[in-house]
Amino acid sequence: MSHPFLDLPPLSAERFAAIEDAVARLLDTRQDVLITQGEALLPLEGAIRAAAGPGTVALNVITGPYGQTFGNWLRDCGATVYDLSVPFHTAVTAEQIREAFADHPEIDFVSLVHAEAATGNTNPVAEIGEAVREQGALFYLDAVASVGAEPVLPDAWGVDLCVIGAQKAMGGPAGVSAISVSERAWARMAANPNAPRRSYLSLLDWKERWIDAGRAVLPHAPAQLEMLALEACMERIESVGLDAVMDRHRAAALATRAGAVALGGGLEPYVYEEKDAAPVATTLRVPSGVRASEVVTRALTGDPTLPVAAGGGALAKEMIRVNHYGADASPETVERCLAALGTALGVRR
Repeated sequence: MSHPFLDLPPLSAERFAAIEDAVARLLDTRQDVLITQGEALLPLEGAIRAAAGPGTVALNVITGPYGQTFGNWLRDCGATVYDLSVPFHTAVTAEQIREAFADHPEIDFVSLVHAEAATGNTNPVAEIGEAVREQGALFYLDAVASVGAEPVLPDAWGVDLCVIGAQKAMGGPAGVSAISVSERAWARMAANPNAPRRSYLSLLDWKERWIDAGRAVLPHAPAQLEMLALEACMERIESVGLDAVMDRHRAAALATRAGAVALGGGLEPYVYEEKDAAPVATTLRVPSGVRASEVVTRALTGDPTLPVAAGGGALAKEMIRVNHYGADASPETVERCLAALGTALGVRR
């Protein structure tokens, strides 16, 4: 029996490389771009383990749960880590980064999450990148949630390792991801005796067997369906225009913030300042005495397909997250989410 998802002709190296080139255009980068065959945690961990080691002194910025994870990986690599934590309802500033450099001038690696979908904040990477360049440190950026919802520009911002995933604002598959790598990041990896080799986490193996070999022969069988989905995702973004995609996400975020306040049920934006709020998802604070997870449960009773969730861990008590990304970055989805939350809160309309 045949099936449209099965018995496909092999994905050629030429087509694989063309999809990587499309990702490079999306990021407006001249750096090497690798499409990694797994969810974004693969290149996120692989890049840290390749570039960091016992001699690394890292500034790890924590504006949400992923920043905490990166600090754990860095310490596991033997790096000396200084955490810079800010409240989840705000963003880190370039001034705070410079203050950390002044306190610890030996810092040579900076890890940062651009947008934290889990907490709804976004960080001013362009300004932070300028501060990192002044320090001369290697700059590692998680742009998985931000790409497609707001600009992501590794070259312009001086980012050495920039990881993206397609499953959020890009509206694509979760099973493949990508990373752009600067020349000095490759050099740092090559000089690190602890960098993974002959490993699924190894970026250096991909570089030697794929990039350095002229991208002529794939090192192993690719995740074909996911690669085809990523190709379709890139074609759709290019046909619509990246600016239009980002505008749609920004409009959804603004409508969610304004609509939650206008609803009258006591909801308010979790991230205080609009400039610190991520376009990919909006987090909302519930009124005192109300448990966010219970509100979400009631809201989903009427429509379990709504992109609404309670915050993770301790945040489940106070935070509701509206995930307006990809196809859900639309006025209709925002209206449905707010209406359901209003009903769950007992708001009369």
